[in-house]
Amino acid sequence: MFERLDAIEAKYKELQADLTNPEIMSDYNKVKTLSKEASDLENTVKKYEEYKTTLKEIEDAKILMKDDELKEMAALELESLKEKQENIKKELEILLVPKDEFDGKNIIMEIRGAAGGDEANIFAGDLYRMYTYYAEKNGWKIEEIHSVEGTSGGYSQIEVMIKGSDVYKKLKYESGSHRVQRVPVTETQGRVHTSTATVLVMPEVETSNIDIKESDIKMDVYHSSGAGGQSVNTANSAVRLTHIPTGVVVTCQTERSQLRNRDRAMELLKIKIGDEIRQKEENELGAARKSKIGTGDRSEKIRTYNYPQNRVTDHRINFSTMTLDRVMDGELDPIIDALQTEDLRLKLAGESFE
Repeated sequence: MFERLDAIEAKYKELQADLTNPEIMSDYNKVKTLSKEASDLENTVKKYEEYKTTLKEIEDAKILMKDDELKEMAALELESLKEKQENIKKELEILLVPKDEFDGKNIIMEIRGAAGGDEANIFAGDLYRMYTYYAEKNGWKIEEIHSVEGTSGGYSQIEVMIKGSDVYKKLKYESGSHRVQRVPVTETQGRVHTSTATVLVMPEVETSNIDIKESDIKMDVYHSSGAGGQSVNTANSAVRLTHIPTGVVVTCQTERSQLRNRDRAMELLKIKIGDEIRQKEENELGAARKSKIGTGDRSEKIRTYNYPQNRVTDHRINFSTMTLDRVMDGELDPIIDALQTEDLRLKLAGESFE
């Protein structure tokens, strides 16, 4: 661990020296890149400096222990410093855990009604509302990209972009199958039904390096629709793109012109294909590089929302809270904090997804 910390400290000093080099300072892009690298290392370097200072203070306290008059005071100081040393060491271990390069990214979130017919679509709408409330609490912005409303409410499918600080970091664990247990509004005998909706979270990544051939794309155009499926545009402005080799389909109807919808759809298509490539690469790299909690498989059952018992259970970490009503109002932090804590614990322990 300390060899890594020494290397990080040396790299940080090198970057600081480069940032005072007149030749480099004249290159804005270079300065921006180096400043970002230095900023990423700064907290770790400062914490390591604090650790080394504490070690020096421990040695000084040990010397004072030899003085009969100062021995008692030095012993108390030494005990306090050793506790501080251990706490800083734990913080350094956390700082050295590899960070997810996508944590600071915006996301594309796709929610679909799955098993359960109309009730599944209604539940998909409830999940969308839950994430909307959570986004508002975090000061994030939601932009709807495409939606297909359910015949009895909710959505059979809705895609949105969520923009803000650390969106992917907080919502990356939401991908998977969400299960609801409750009495549907259409149920006449009061029986509890089980339905599911799926959530997929994808980071908004750089797409300039993703090359898509025009010959591999099938484009369909149609009227944009609003609430209840009513046409809100008499022109064929909505665009659906299908990437023939992968079968990936994206739809965009938020812009007024067909051209702008196509441009937006193309960006979304690249993001989706990029996400598939990323997932494939992680699978090929094997278990050691994957989170045990999981961040991408939509088929994995991750959470149950039990309305009769007002309980939410996340099955990946065996975490339950009897506050379903508040969770559905966007109070997701207790669940997300528990997921992040367990993910960090597993990484520190060197455990992996199987």
